[in-house]
Amino acid sequence: MTQTSAADPHEPTELLPVKPQSAEFLIVTGMSGAGRSTAANALEDHGWYVVENLPPQLLGTLSELIVHASDKIPKLAVVMDVRSKALFADIREALHALDTRGIEYRVLFLDSSDDVLIRRFEQGRRPHPLQGGGRILDGITAERALLAELREQSTLVLDTSDYNVHGLATAITELFSEKGPVTLRLNVMSFGFKYGLPADANYVADVRFLPNPHWIPQLRPHTGLDPDVRDYVLVASGAEEFVTRFVHALEPVLAGYRKENKHYATIAVGCTGGKHRSVAIAEELSKRLAQQPRVTVTTSHRDLGRE
Repeated sequence: MTQTSAADPHEPTELLPVKPQSAEFLIVTGMSGAGRSTAANALEDHGWYVVENLPPQLLGTLSELIVHASDKIPKLAVVMDVRSKALFADIREALHALDTRGIEYRVLFLDSSDDVLIRRFEQGRRPHPLQGGGRILDGITAERALLAELREQSTLVLDTSDYNVHGLATAITELFSEKGPVTLRLNVMSFGFKYGLPADANYVADVRFLPNPHWIPQLRPHTGLDPDVRDYVLVASGAEEFVTRFVHALEPVLAGYRKENKHYATIAVGCTGGKHRSVAIAEELSKRLAQQPRVTVTTSHRDLGRE
C-alpha cells in the first residue's frame, strides 16, 4: 500500500501499519451453530477483550481501540454475525477499510458439517435464522452460499464438527492463549478418506500408495503410533522420498504464508481408514516440519479409533 507525498505527487512512499505490532485484533465469524459463543467465552477466559454481535459498520470505530489503546487492550476479539446480504456487504467494506488503513487483523471462521449443524439446531429446538418457512437445511444452505467468499478469505477455518463445547474451548485455548506472537502454526492431521475430507484442510496428501498394514495380521490391530506399524510404513518403497519432497515443496508455501501474515494452516494426510499409514506419515511430517524456522507444529488424528 502506498501514498503520495506532498512534495512530489509522483514519488510513492510506504504507508506504515497503523496498529502497533504488540496488539492483536481478531474477528470471529462463521456458520450459525458452529460455536461462535463458545469461542468468545474461551477467548475471554484467556484475557481477550470480546465484543459480541457487533454491526459491521462499527468495526472501523472499534479498531481505533487497537490503534490508540493497545497498552490497555492488547487483545481484542470481535464476534460478528453476517447472516444477511446487507450485513455481508457491510463487513466486506469494513475489512477493506481496515486493509486500506494498514490495520492488521485475523479472521477466524467457524464451520461444521451440515449434518452436525442440523443436529445442533434440532437439539436446541430452535430454527435456523435463514430458513424462513423451509427446513433447517434450507437455512444452512443459504447461509453457506452467503458466507463462501468470507470463508475463503479467512485467516483460519476451524471445523467444529467433532467438538463438543469443552473440546472447542480447548481448541480455541490452544490456538490463541500463547503469550507473544506465533509466526506460523501448523496442524498436521491424519484422516481416513472413507470418512470424508477434512473441511478445514489447506493441503491434502494421499498416502494410499504405500503398502497397507491392515493386510498384515500382526499389524492390523495396532495403529501408526505403534513402533512396528510406523517402521513398516516408513521403510516402504517411496515413503522416505515422499516425506522429504513434500516437506521441501511446503517450504515456499510456508514462506508465503509468513509474508501474507497467515498464521495457521492444516496439512491433512489421508489413507483409507485413518489408522495406519496416514498416522505414521503425519507423525513423521510433524517432526520434519517442526524443524522449519518460526513454525509451531501440532499433530492430530481425526479418525483414529474408528472401526
